[in-house]
Amino acid sequence: MRLQDPTRDSSTRNLKRLFMLRSLVIGGELLALLLANTLAGLELPVQPLLLIIGILTAVNFWTWRRILGSTSIRDGEFFIQLSIDVLALTGVLYFTGGATNPFAWFFLIPLIIAATVLSATATWSMALLTTACYTLLMFYFIPLAGNDHMQHDANFAQHVFGMWFGFVLSAALIAWFVVGMANTLRKRDRLLAEVREHALRDEQLVAMGTLATGAAHELGTPLATMAILTKELERADVSADMQRKLGILHNQIRRCKQALSVISASAGEVPAESGGLVQVEHFIEKLTTEWQQLHPDTALDVQLQDGASQAHIVAEYTLHQALINLLNNAVEASSETLVLKAGWDSRRLEIEILDRGPGLHPQTASTIDQRKTSHKEYGMGLGLFLTHATLQRLGGNIELFDREGGGTCTRVVLPLATFSLS
Repeated sequence: MRLQDPTRDSSTRNLKRLFMLRSLVIGGELLALLLANTLAGLELPVQPLLLIIGILTAVNFWTWRRILGSTSIRDGEFFIQLSIDVLALTGVLYFTGGATNPFAWFFLIPLIIAATVLSATATWSMALLTTACYTLLMFYFIPLAGNDHMQHDANFAQHVFGMWFGFVLSAALIAWFVVGMANTLRKRDRLLAEVREHALRDEQLVAMGTLATGAAHELGTPLATMAILTKELERADVSADMQRKLGILHNQIRRCKQALSVISASAGEVPAESGGLVQVEHFIEKLTTEWQQLHPDTALDVQLQDGASQAHIVAEYTLHQALINLLNNAVEASSETLVLKAGWDSRRLEIEILDRGPGLHPQTASTIDQRKTSHKEYGMGLGLFLTHATLQRLGGNIELFDREGGGTCTRVVLPLATFSLS
């Protein structure tokens, strides 16, 4: 199933509502024009009014075609749509009495719509546009037939000015308070979306943790069997070369059992984060030494910047494994020398892992916090996802971007302990 873009869906619905509202306005204007000429006997300039209504109808037809299209509706286009409605209303009012027309308050409708769905800048721009059009209509308009004498009446002039002042005040209040309330609602919606995203990610992590724990129990027995057999074979009368290979095999089995025990502990009674505080320099040294033992044929250039000597970090196993995963990804991307840069102060540690691989996949950087981020032929998409989740849980962050001259730079920022060991 193809998921719909929520932003595009919302903008399309808003434009559809504007289309329906404009259709009602067009129908109302045609009906008012008919009744004014037939029942009220008002001599209105029919031709220019029909021309304005016809142009607005053509714009509305084009709007319907945009709604049926597949492209998203941007805020700038929506603002132009509202501006066309304001100009059309200005033209209709110009030929029907200007600011003396009792329907001049219709200028508030596009302003309210802008305050609800557009930004504060667009709303204030709409407020200025509607106020300017309303002000011009106080001086430039064609009076309705039979109402010429009212234009020179002082009381009526005061009434028109009062209507204008009330509109300006209403426009300012709408642009100020409604925009503020709309922004509050948008922030709330973004916060709820982030909470739902984190809850979904936590559900995925729990599911993968459950599967990992089950796999650890299932693999424990065959690993124990292989460990016993390798020990028996080591005691047998075999060649020195075979003894060396059996020793390597036994060490690898021991490492697998250690990893499985950590997986089981992380989901059971013993928390995996019980690693304690260590100095940052010792943490980096242990990390690089262990990784180098796993990849003896790969050169790793470790560059440490002078940092606070008493800076400490929580050296839990999940963090250690997350950084190992990042180094593994780098060595899989390039066989050239890897560079690990580390710098820290009393509050944070920054690590950069640089490789000379093909660079980032176009979607990797934007989907690093999602379940499927691997673009390898046999990748499962778990490594980066779990690494990002681990770093975020510890208050850290990870960024990936293309390295100058080719390759990828993976930058990890981690908070350090705010106290030192005595």
